[in-house]
Amino acid sequence: MEDYSTSPVSGPRPKYVSPLFANEILVWYFDITTRYRPRKIIMSDNLVLDGEVREGFILLGKKGVYKVEKFLGEGSFGRVAKCKKLGTDKVVAIKIVSGSAQTEINLLKELSKIDGDKHNLVKMVDCFRYKSYTCIAMELLDQSLYDFMRERYNQPLTVEEIKTIAWQMIVALKGLESINLVHCDIKLDNIMLVDQVSEPFRVKLIDFGVSDKITNMRTGCLMQNMVYRAPEVHLGLPLDQRVDMWSLGYVLCVLYTGTFIHGWDSEYDIIRAMVNIFFTKTEENSGKKLWKLDTPLQQSLKTEKLREVEQFVDLLKRMLMMDPSKRISPSEALRHPFFTLGRMQPTAGSNNTKPAAVEGSAVPLQRAECLHMEQLWFYCAAADPHKHSEQHDSICIGCSCSSPAAAGAENLQV
Repeated sequence: MEDYSTSPVSGPRPKYVSPLFANEILVWYFDITTRYRPRKIIMSDNLVLDGEVREGFILLGKKGVYKVEKFLGEGSFGRVAKCKKLGTDKVVAIKIVSGSAQTEINLLKELSKIDGDKHNLVKMVDCFRYKSYTCIAMELLDQSLYDFMRERYNQPLTVEEIKTIAWQMIVALKGLESINLVHCDIKLDNIMLVDQVSEPFRVKLIDFGVSDKITNMRTGCLMQNMVYRAPEVHLGLPLDQRVDMWSLGYVLCVLYTGTFIHGWDSEYDIIRAMVNIFFTKTEENSGKKLWKLDTPLQQSLKTEKLREVEQFVDLLKRMLMMDPSKRISPSEALRHPFFTLGRMQPTAGSNNTKPAAVEGSAVPLQRAECLHMEQLWFYCAAADPHKHSEQHDSICIGCSCSSPAAAGAENLQV
């Protein structure tokens, strides 16, 4: 033990400090306070030459003392660690960022003005400094949708499961809109399952490191992950909160198809894919303009109503409008028939609503059928949902179709 009797600080001082006190309070060269700064350094577990935070470290926050149990992930922003708050059974996730991260802290404080549980937004519980790092303690969640999809080998979700996630994320966008905040980085990695065992598909939006106020968004500013990037960002057009709606629409597409619907080798490839996939196309031998969305064979309609799928694809169409001025807003999206036609019930532990199970089931599609809805081409799985053929049957939705195959098709049960 070190002798503290030579400390220049006036007043009675203990001659020895217990290891527990050294580990929990004297984090790094006693930098947390000048009151207990000695002439010599006590080599506690936290004092390492490289200055990196390690497992087993003790971090002193403003609202408690945290022990690093393990690291959950890392990226260009820094690392995220699972930490236990000493003296309690509470476990939190601490984001350890190089530098001040003052912008993110200010935005998280701004988020505290609205109910995080009600609007499905992650909650900050503490923030403090450790050496040259900024530590942001947040509620610990389960896993990201990216990890969840990877664990199930990118098997597509059902429409009911997607409806639950979509509703919560649109509520989150509406909450951000109420405080004039844009997330700017919505992707599978930043949508977290809260607890998939006790609350299936209860999700929250995380990571506000690149978020910004609407008034601060500058034309030509580069933002968002390239895969989820809105067309107006690619083209250098004026930006607002509608970039988030595009990203969310793309996320829902990935959840439904189980794959990214275009490549991301370059910005040129993405823009070309947007034109080919999302933009209007002219049907062969017809002057009718259509909007096209392809889905893989594995997505079967065996357990879902065809009407729900139609409404879901219509919602996607409105979320992925190339023209941001025509893109659906969060308030409009929450009133979309995809949500309003089904029965809704409260989700456990929140004021949000979760779609209940839909009664009945759809008959597998066998032929092209003209269903006078929006102008949309939608491709689904072949007739037998238990066989994985390479052929796709098409549904012509909203077009003026008079072909014998469509005219003679059997009626679908909806």
